[in-house]
Amino acid sequence: MRPRIYIGEALSIGPGKIDLLRLIGETRSISAAARALKMPYKRARFLIETLNVGFGRPVVATATGGKGGGGAILTPLGEALILRYDALEARINASVSAEIEAVRALSD
Repeated sequence: MRPRIYIGEALSIGPGKIDLLRLIGETRSISAAARALKMPYKRARFLIETLNVGFGRPVVATATGGKGGGGAILTPLGEALILRYDALEARINASVSAEIEAVRALSD
């Protein structure tokens, strides 16, 4: 089970944004992360911007052009979001596994 967390009316965090952040951290590129998720680049930028605006500070820092071609890195907030989400997901799955199996058994 992968949770979606609603923070106020304009901000939510779920598996899609977390996977995007995780891939940006691994690839150091928003476009590479978007390609890996088969997501349009504009959509990836939009999702990052909603997090940046929603939290009032950036979750991803970007550099444009230059000799190295620019790139993107997670800010400490972006890294903390992944860690907290992973901890929440693990705790939820550990505490509701019996109920999930009971629901799955209904389909047999």
